[in-house]
Amino acid sequence: MSVSEKLANELKELGLASLYFGAWIGMLVVLKKLVLSQYQIEFGGLSVVLIGTLVLAKVVLILEHVPLGRWTLHKPAWVDVVLRTALYSFGLVVVLLLEKGFEGRHEHGGFIASVASLFQDVDLTHVWANSICLTGALLGYNILSVVNERLGEGGLRRLFMTPLSEIVGAEE
Repeated sequence: MSVSEKLANELKELGLASLYFGAWIGMLVVLKKLVLSQYQIEFGGLSVVLIGTLVLAKVVLILEHVPLGRWTLHKPAWVDVVLRTALYSFGLVVVLLLEKGFEGRHEHGGFIASVASLFQDVDLTHVWANSICLTGALLGYNILSVVNERLGEGGLRRLFMTPLSEIVGAEE
């Protein structure tokens, strides 16, 4: 495979993962806007959505290539899905806490004080809401990755793009 083919494949994977995570993060933003609108609070976060989507997609694509250990090779696929989802989610919570700490460092007199204030502040609920929603996204992504791997190259696309009548043998 040439360098240009590898680059094209990488961009395609990043694009598909970004669309998937972008849909989840977009739904999260819509939910936040709906909830906050009850209290006449404006919520703007398009740039955060775009950057967050790209970063999450790239990190997940990199972590997909990290083996979890030999012992998982002899376990059912759900073990890999659960372990990857738990590890990715733990990393996600850490990153969200660090992000909030970085955002509030001036207000709280430093990074450490800002992170410590999260546990006494309402911002922690935002971290949990984001974490719960994105853990669902990660779980779905990991499940789809296993299904795609089992179906072979392009199998997931064929599964969803083939008319149901061809799959189940039903007549029109």
